[in-house]
Amino acid sequence: MNGIRILHLADIHIGLESYGRLDPATGLNGRVMDFLRRLSEVVEYALEHEVDLVLFAGDAYKTRDPNSTYRREFARRIKRLADAGIPVVLVVGNHDLPVQEKKASSIDIFRTLEVPNVVVAGRDRLHRLTTRRGGVIQVATVPYPIRQRLLSREEHKGKTIAELDALVQQIVAENIQALAAQVDPALPAVLVGHFSVSEAKFGSERSVMLGRDVVVLKSILTDPAWDYVALGHIHRHQELNGGQQPPIVYCGSLERIDFGEEKEDKGFVIVDMRRGQADWTFHKVAARPFVTIRADLRQEADPQAALLAAIARHNVVDAVVRVIVQLQADQEGLIRDTDVRAALKEAYFVAGVSKEIERPYRQRLGGESPEGLTPAELLARYLESKDTPPERIEVLLDYAETIFQGGE
Repeated sequence: MNGIRILHLADIHIGLESYGRLDPATGLNGRVMDFLRRLSEVVEYALEHEVDLVLFAGDAYKTRDPNSTYRREFARRIKRLADAGIPVVLVVGNHDLPVQEKKASSIDIFRTLEVPNVVVAGRDRLHRLTTRRGGVIQVATVPYPIRQRLLSREEHKGKTIAELDALVQQIVAENIQALAAQVDPALPAVLVGHFSVSEAKFGSERSVMLGRDVVVLKSILTDPAWDYVALGHIHRHQELNGGQQPPIVYCGSLERIDFGEEKEDKGFVIVDMRRGQADWTFHKVAARPFVTIRADLRQEADPQAALLAAIARHNVVDAVVRVIVQLQADQEGLIRDTDVRAALKEAYFVAGVSKEIERPYRQRLGGESPEGLTPAELLARYLESKDTPPERIEVLLDYAETIFQGGE
């Protein structure tokens, strides 16, 4: 059979507004528009390069209850793929889950309206799909594991947290193994899931995760039943199987969440596969740059000029920028924030100018930790930092010693 071309993406988090301002053209937060533009880039690529199948590995929105505008913008882009005859599999991520189990997820509307070519995967299941060019593929879906659902049986009550964590891990592993046992070995098969895998490197997604996380052992995913394992949930792009088959790939998120992802490339993965072989390529998108400018000005005679020179060495055009400067106490008033922000006028958003001030009393500790000093020694250091005359320090320490000993 001819190969099948798959586009794998995840973690769009539409609705995240951090470091953004109003976009007058759309009325939406500019950072929301960043995420939507990245998704539009992916859709255009899929249409131009004749992708056969799109796998979305979870987390369409930032919150479990996105507003109607965000839902409309996501649906508009997914529908373009579906209208072109490209099947789209949408796996439910932890940010897509409803607060209560019996309520609909944020992406269930596609299933309710029976949108052609869109599969919403809210349960562990093996799907048999016909792709755009007529190829048949098996897609096993593993949405974010819901602990309450997995541990609902009476026999699990009274267990410790550690016991429950181990039990959830075991149940998820058994469910994945059960899906692998259903695979027809004559047809290509993909596992797409939204969960954490042992040995994966985490990033800023830790700050936006909801609830306790479930970790799946990598060894569960190396089953030869799968030709490719498409993962979402961890924002850092990475492959976990060392180049062996099957590739176990986190495509990563499409946009940067915060400065913790400053150095990470963002994008999606294209997979060309047939039974027994999957070749994949990571494609970068034009994600919003995040730039940190650090400047140690403690030894500078003109700290303001040195800071402006440090800013000039960075490309801040259309970037989210933060400035972190180290100063001595007597230099603090020499930094003019208005001049600093003027130097950053081409930035998209200035997240802040942070000043780390080195106070004199810190220097006079002589490298000693405050925790290792006695109350009398700490008081002496404090009085020295205030330039108290030595004879006055001696008198005050005599009085203090009486207090330390509980005298009158």
